[in-house]
Amino acid sequence: MSLARVHTRAIVGVEAPPVAVEVDISGGLPSFNLVGLPETAVRESRDRVRAALLNAGFEFPQRRITVSLAPADLPKEGGRFDLPIALGVLAASSQLPAEGLETCEFAGELALSGELRAVSGALPLVLAATRSGRKAVVPRAVSAEASLVASAEVRVADGLLDVVRWLRGLDDLEMASGWLPHDAQYPDLADVSGQHHARRAVEIAAAGGHNLLFVGPPGSGKSMLASRLPGLLPRLDTETALESAAVHSVSVGFDPTHWSRPPFRHPHHTVSGVALVGGGALAQPGEASLAHGGVLFLDELAEFPRAVLDVLREPLESGEIHVSRARRRARYPARFQLVAAMNPCPCGYFGDSTRACRCTAEQVQRYQGRVSGPLLDRIDLHVRVPAIPYASLRQEKSGESTACVSHRVEAAQAVQRRRQNRLNAHLAANQMAEHCSLSKECERFFETAVERLGLSLRSCHRVLRVARTIADLAGSDSIRREDLGESIGFRQ
Repeated sequence: MSLARVHTRAIVGVEAPPVAVEVDISGGLPSFNLVGLPETAVRESRDRVRAALLNAGFEFPQRRITVSLAPADLPKEGGRFDLPIALGVLAASSQLPAEGLETCEFAGELALSGELRAVSGALPLVLAATRSGRKAVVPRAVSAEASLVASAEVRVADGLLDVVRWLRGLDDLEMASGWLPHDAQYPDLADVSGQHHARRAVEIAAAGGHNLLFVGPPGSGKSMLASRLPGLLPRLDTETALESAAVHSVSVGFDPTHWSRPPFRHPHHTVSGVALVGGGALAQPGEASLAHGGVLFLDELAEFPRAVLDVLREPLESGEIHVSRARRRARYPARFQLVAAMNPCPCGYFGDSTRACRCTAEQVQRYQGRVSGPLLDRIDLHVRVPAIPYASLRQEKSGESTACVSHRVEAAQAVQRRRQNRLNAHLAANQMAEHCSLSKECERFFETAVERLGLSLRSCHRVLRVARTIADLAGSDSIRREDLGESIGFRQ
């Protein structure tokens, strides 16, 4: 036959839209034409495919070859189309039976020798192929990543010749494998001496998925506390773990040994807005999406440019990011916990009892004003972390370990998922009346606190969500006055 079609996938965000690679071989002067909005790496595939076919022992047709990547209006990028193009040329030139191509989807970059190299976005491709009822064939280099989809039939190959022999029924291709369960090692919460109030805030934040801000002088343990939070979080559920893995797959590359563990991202304060939430010419994901299902830690919060911080306001509410460019639009999940730390002033000692502050009132106000009010309003827990004298630290006993606290966190989260199928921090406004109802006594107490503190409606909802988490940690079915009082204390 002179016409063949091979199925593959493009990558747009964490989605993998289908692409049909159509190859036509006709009479005329020898040529190789590639159409369908291919970018530079895709256009260069004609040379890689020609060399790979010849070096693998196949004949390259000396005729007019037209390759169409449909749909034509979807931009194509990367080397993932090398393998399907090569298979299409072989099928169209009758060197390969076309019967087996319809039930499979292929992706892989070809070396000039015919070997297969890894491609980004293997996980979204496998997920989409499984939903469409087809098998997937990918390079062995992404075997561990592809094996994360338990219901998928994924075959791995070392080179073009292996795939051709499998399609001819001469040899079999191995199933994808290579993922091994691995327990990530996190710093222990027992290493933190003192700071009982801040340790309590970390436990509450972990139990309810709440955002958290530490404010205190240098060396008081803010970063130390933040780095202990991921160890308190339980493993991700399968859906969230796959979403997180898909984001890493299309961006920095996914490490299967961290499968199902909440990610911890810690960008420097010089990060740009595009790097934080995603964008660029190719609409790539940013740090907020790479932290999906885990923790985004912003140390020295007031040192970040205010315009950069404010781009987080929308994803903190919606849990996703839409990156729009002239020729493409991508959606990335971004349901993360924001944990931030900052000094109270430029010198760091405003309000500290051990050292005098050198800053003027105007400098303090200007420094704290770098973080906008709307962003602070979206942070559930505001925690003062004072400096602890060395003599007091020596007398402090070691606090509870991560293992001990994580049991309470896991139990509280289990209660929330049974009750409302989500964490308290993610309760919608129309669910508040049902799950965060107050008694008449608590209602009067809350109204008085709201009037005195001047809380916004968003802040009121966040106070109630935190109080619901405190009650869950205590094993209470209803929000008590002491739960509400503790929650209000974290908003001052």
